[in-house]
Amino acid sequence: MGEGEHTGDAGPQAGAPPPLDETIRQVGDAGREALGATADSLRALRALLSADIAMARSAMGRALAWTGVAVVFGASAWLLATAAAVALMQRLGLSWLSALSIAALFNIGVCALAAWRTARFFDYMGLHATRRQLSRMGLFQEDEDEPAPAPQPPQAPPPASPEAPR
Repeated sequence: MGEGEHTGDAGPQAGAPPPLDETIRQVGDAGREALGATADSLRALRALLSADIAMARSAMGRALAWTGVAVVFGASAWLLATAAAVALMQRLGLSWLSALSIAALFNIGVCALAAWRTARFFDYMGLHATRRQLSRMGLFQEDEDEPAPAPQPPQAPPPASPEAPR
């Protein structure tokens, strides 16, 4: 190695850098190629999204059709099971009126439970936390009729267990 040369230097065989106008043209060409590749990627993504939405739409229709079938057969199975239970209660010595009343009370109880749970889940759909945050930002004003939620007291830390290291 000569004086002033370091390992890894290109040495005298390396060519001179290209002229500035050639470098600018190469950078412009690379930019156009990158922009074209981006446009191609976006077109492919759009086609994929379109196909995915079409498949989801078709699946939704089929799922609704099969849900209808399940509801019809589930309801008829429930009616047959209730009829069998009434017949069994009548065979065990209850009158028809008693057996039908017991079955009706059971069905009313299940219906009330389902209605209560449904109301609870509909309450979750109120987006309460989002509306609270939008109100704090001043973007959404809630009606003044609703009471403000009570502040939650801070929770005490759980007591240390005897096995915990100190």
